[in-house]
Amino acid sequence: MPAYDLIIRNGTIVDGTGKSRFSGDVAIKNGLIAAIGTVHGDAAEEIDASGRVVAPGWVDIHTHYDGQATWDAEMAPSSWHGVTTVVMGNCGVGFAPAAPDRHDWLIGLMEGVEDIPGTALAEGMTWDWETFPEYLDALEKMPRTVDIGTHVPHGAVRAYVLGEREKPGAIPTGDDIRKMSEIVEEGIRAGALGFSTSRTVIHKSIDGEVVPGTTATAEELIEIGRAMGRVGHGVFEMASDMKREWDEFGWMGAMSRETGLPVTYAALQSIAKEMPLDEQISEMRRQNEQGANIVAQIALRGNGVIMAWQGTVHPFRFRPSYTAIADLPWDEQLAHLKDPAFRAQVLSEENVYPESDIIGLLMMIAQGWHNQFVMDDRFDYEPQPESSILAHARAAGVTPDAYAYDKLMENEGTGFIYLPILNYADGNLDFLEALQDSDDTVNSLSDGGAHCGTICDAASPTFMLQHWVRDRERGKRISLEQAIKRQCHDTARLYGLDDRGILAPGYLADINIIDFDNVKLLKPWLAFDLPAGGKRLLQKAEGYDYTIKAGKVTFRKGEWTGATPGGLIRGPQRADLLEAAE
Repeated sequence: MPAYDLIIRNGTIVDGTGKSRFSGDVAIKNGLIAAIGTVHGDAAEEIDASGRVVAPGWVDIHTHYDGQATWDAEMAPSSWHGVTTVVMGNCGVGFAPAAPDRHDWLIGLMEGVEDIPGTALAEGMTWDWETFPEYLDALEKMPRTVDIGTHVPHGAVRAYVLGEREKPGAIPTGDDIRKMSEIVEEGIRAGALGFSTSRTVIHKSIDGEVVPGTTATAEELIEIGRAMGRVGHGVFEMASDMKREWDEFGWMGAMSRETGLPVTYAALQSIAKEMPLDEQISEMRRQNEQGANIVAQIALRGNGVIMAWQGTVHPFRFRPSYTAIADLPWDEQLAHLKDPAFRAQVLSEENVYPESDIIGLLMMIAQGWHNQFVMDDRFDYEPQPESSILAHARAAGVTPDAYAYDKLMENEGTGFIYLPILNYADGNLDFLEALQDSDDTVNSLSDGGAHCGTICDAASPTFMLQHWVRDRERGKRISLEQAIKRQCHDTARLYGLDDRGILAPGYLADINIIDFDNVKLLKPWLAFDLPAGGKRLLQKAEGYDYTIKAGKVTFRKGEWTGATPGGLIRGPQRADLLEAAE
């Protein structure tokens, strides 16, 4: 009988600790790494990894697969990019607890905040749960290509306790807060990895209402944090506009010090954030110097809206002539868009914006030509001004809107325009360089599974390898060892997932075998493959020879093998090291 289930031979091992790479073998038995280095003995299967990087599977801690995880075993697109663990339920949105009469409300909240088609959620979810523990039980029934863990989401908790009273500005009673805290405590004890909330005006329900956490008081949030503290583990996750009068870092620091638990927040350059990113980092560090444990989640590129005629937004969304055809079937829209008279009419019109407290964002979408870029097969996600729509239009002697219209019309109206709305205020990514070496930041904010018609950042780990490690020309690169540590060890440790993120005996055999020289992001496309024909932006990659989850090959050359060794993570995980692998 073979000594091992699988041996990966002759690879360049980057083990996730940040230590220098080395050549060697990895042996796997019973879903765990059994030996590493020079491995003697045989196996049921061997993979020759000569000339390939062998690294841990990516751990993505900021996703929104809360609905998709109830019906989809493949967990694309994150699983296509070497991700073997996802944490969902971020930003205060999710589907448990769920009173029977609040299903549509929760779908509307998710659809508005995360741009996930409500029709897909309504058709895809079975709702065979009400409480949060029951939701975990439902998730546990389906095997997947990846492991999933989740937060208890603030929006669902508030809706469950307040019912019809949950409106913007609703003030919960003391009894309401006690009930919310009990639900969160119950969820953490059942296996949730943390609690999440959102306090940004960018996050709105499909009806245009700000999400429940936006107007929550510090007292409410701290009491929920204390509930987590009673259990003794869990991460408090938050997105916020960081208004100075809210003193977010003050109460986050106090909560972390009192409970001993980590607090993590989305750290971005954003038009909605009152506090600049460098000030956010300084305030965080001031609290940490006083004993808090606050961690900033940073994105590795501009959070870019991918605009298309069939996407959620595009530059002509607010032109009256386009508005008149927006709800027509696509073939009828396309016929209008191809008509020279219709094109001329659209280009002659001014934008008519709806009343909105994010009017600045709408104007960027409709006329921010200096910060919009055509996406092609060689697209650079750190684009320079000379590649903007404005620059190309001037060179061509046409107006920017005419140039943009024609680019969207390419390939039968399937052209894309990229607009980095966040994290690109400087026109480059230099501000992220120092943060890549900081222990109080983690690489995150992929939003995998969300923003289906606007953003496709689930490919962030691949972008990290291709751009930050190998190809970046405009500034400092990061080492392969540091990049892998940040996307494996660091993200896993924040959530107490101490059984993964490192290649060492006793750890989960979650592994990527990567043809590093040929890693490449492919051009996104718009698919209509969600339940009820719902749309989503998808993006694949080249360069992943194998992705292995718990010792089973789940993807080979980017294609799913059909294996589903992934499951539900309940609470912190501990590595038993050598004993577990024997």
